[in-house]
Amino acid sequence: MEKANKRQKNKRDVGKIATRIVAAILAVLMVLAVASSLIYYLIGM
Repeated sequence: MEKANKRQKNKRDVGKIATRIVAAILAVLMVLAVASSLIYYLIGM
């Protein structure tokens, strides 16, 4: 019983960590996209 609980908790922890990593990557990509479009706009002026 305890082993099953531990396994389930580990899976949940891995899912939480993976979700946070993906969210961080997406946030960085969003910031880079905004920065690059701003630079592109400034160069085009």
